[in-house]
Amino acid sequence: MDPSLDTWDFSPLISLWIHRFYIYWGFAFGISLWICFQIVIRKQDKTSQEKSLSKATRDLVTNGYISLQEKEVFVSGVKIFYGSQTGTAKGFATILAEAVTCLGLPVAIINLKEYDPDDHLVEEVTSKSVCAFLVATYTDGRPTESAEWFCKWLEEASIDFRFGQTYLKGMRYAVFGLGNSAYASHFNKIGKNVDKWLWMLGAHRVMTRGEGDCNVVKSKHGSIEGDFRAWKTKFISRLRALSKGEKKSCGGNCKKGRCKSSQHGSEEMEPGSPAQDGLHQRDTEEEEPFASTSEEESSIEDHQSLSSVVDVEDLGKIMNHVKKEKREKEQQEEKTSLFRNTVKNEASERRAMITPALREALTKQGYQLIGSHSGVKLCRWTKSMLRGRGGCYKHTFYGIESHRCMETTPSLACANKCVFCWRHHTNPVGTEWRWKMDQPEMILKEAIENHQSMIKQFKGVPGVKEERFEEGMTVKHCALSLVGEPIMYPEINRFLKLLHECKISSFLVTNAQFPVEIKNLKPVTQLYVSVDASTKDSLKKIDRPLFKDFWQRFLDSLKALAAKQQRTVYRLTLVKAWNVDELQAYAELVSLGSPDFIEVKGVTYCGESSASSLTMANVPWHEEVVRFVHELVDLIPNYEIACEHEHSNCLLIAHKKVRITQIVILLSSLSLLLFSSLFSLFSPQPSYSEYLLVCYLF
Repeated sequence: MDPSLDTWDFSPLISLWIHRFYIYWGFAFGISLWICFQIVIRKQDKTSQEKSLSKATRDLVTNGYISLQEKEVFVSGVKIFYGSQTGTAKGFATILAEAVTCLGLPVAIINLKEYDPDDHLVEEVTSKSVCAFLVATYTDGRPTESAEWFCKWLEEASIDFRFGQTYLKGMRYAVFGLGNSAYASHFNKIGKNVDKWLWMLGAHRVMTRGEGDCNVVKSKHGSIEGDFRAWKTKFISRLRALSKGEKKSCGGNCKKGRCKSSQHGSEEMEPGSPAQDGLHQRDTEEEEPFASTSEEESSIEDHQSLSSVVDVEDLGKIMNHVKKEKREKEQQEEKTSLFRNTVKNEASERRAMITPALREALTKQGYQLIGSHSGVKLCRWTKSMLRGRGGCYKHTFYGIESHRCMETTPSLACANKCVFCWRHHTNPVGTEWRWKMDQPEMILKEAIENHQSMIKQFKGVPGVKEERFEEGMTVKHCALSLVGEPIMYPEINRFLKLLHECKISSFLVTNAQFPVEIKNLKPVTQLYVSVDASTKDSLKKIDRPLFKDFWQRFLDSLKALAAKQQRTVYRLTLVKAWNVDELQAYAELVSLGSPDFIEVKGVTYCGESSASSLTMANVPWHEEVVRFVHELVDLIPNYEIACEHEHSNCLLIAHKKVRITQIVILLSSLSLLLFSSLFSLFSPQPSYSEYLLVCYLF
């Protein structure tokens, strides 16, 4: 045996091996004890969490749950709209967004250039969000380029009958304008206008408009940044109050000493705090147009709020007092309503379509205004034919002599705001007749007199043909297409009857928004319908109609046209890049109305205007109009190209039945002429047998 092995002692190892089971049990017991300890700890943590959650839930239910629910309902977020040219308003929008975020409210920053108010602004009525508008006033009191379309849309909507004073009722907003008082005539004009237009549409102004001034000398806070910081503080304070459920800021004059806003937690605001000070600065002038008070609130609550305990003996007195106040309130409301209706009726009776400002504008454009809603004007083609030159396309198409044609309208109002309107929307708009009405006899009489007066001004002018001048003094044709919608005039049928009694032919143009009036219209010499687009979207974009159901009215008007037993015409105005690619849709509309003629004309550019975005690039070349007509004719086999007037950039498409009718009329005329010639052979007077002979020959 190796002697080195004697030096090793293996007895401890042998002992461990013999008692190994006890060691295993010890380890197992220790692990089990650790596991049990961990389970107990986790159960205790879970129990404590449930207790704390239960307590928090009870606290919310008893103290704060109702307020939390109202907070979520009243303020769901903040949308900050900005219109900036140099970036100042955009920077302010970012600063304001950071401050709003600190309140825990969702916030969105929106560039007005990328915002379509026509589609999205009405969504703010039900979104429960607060909208802040930071808008700058640019050169000459105009909006910045990014806010130009928004301001234009808002201004038009505020005066359109289709929107009304409740269109944005429920929307809450605040406005901060950026301007420079050095330009006093239009200082913060855009901010004031946006505030006014939103107010006119029924939106609720949550606080007084802020006005930032770049002129450090006159700025209330030393700089435009200081003005914004002051307004931002008030806005955040107001927003904090709204998030607690306060609907209106307290002005200290609450009914019977009872502050309605205190019901939603405003009592937590200490007097003299920035929030309370900010709420007290609202003007009476700047209150919302439609108050959001509760009509269901009774006076009994007012009395009960003074004392929670009421003596039974005093209950009768209190009820009598309440009934008396209720009767007085009802009587006062009835008187107020009667007074408002009286004022409204008197105002509507006195209202004339042509206001002094409109009269001045139209007079400058060469109109001779008649009464309170009509007008007459000389066409440039009239002046051309008086000099012995060419006439308009009506002369080429239908033989109408321009110098014997009177261009007039019995209604300057229209139901559309077409982008190519050559009057730049100086005429009033409306969907129904709301004005004082003149009699048709007076309108026709003064229209002819004014037309003759304008013709007389050309007497002795070099180049004017004497025979043309004499012919021009006698009106033979009347084009009811000057401006506006003549079919809106309630006495249009009487007016047409008077024209025909005076041996004056009538050419009436309507914009296809009054199908009932078209059905009830008496026969005219030629009835036109403006078909400016062939799809709903393009019609809305080009004509910008006031009716919400404009497309159905458009289609019904074309159907009504098809039922008319008279000569009818479609008038198509082509706007390049807007409505020239809708050939198949145009063909379908032609089959719907079955007109006798289709006039296709390129749009006429009338210069720059804030009411239209058209440029010369939207005017099609004559070759493009010709190509459009050829392609359209290929899709409507019953029609063919009849005539062309290149100077007017216009072509005429006629139904083939018109050519057949013309041949019949020509043959009838030749037969009548031959019939008269044969009778002349039996002079001085034909006998009965000779008369029968001529009749037999025909």
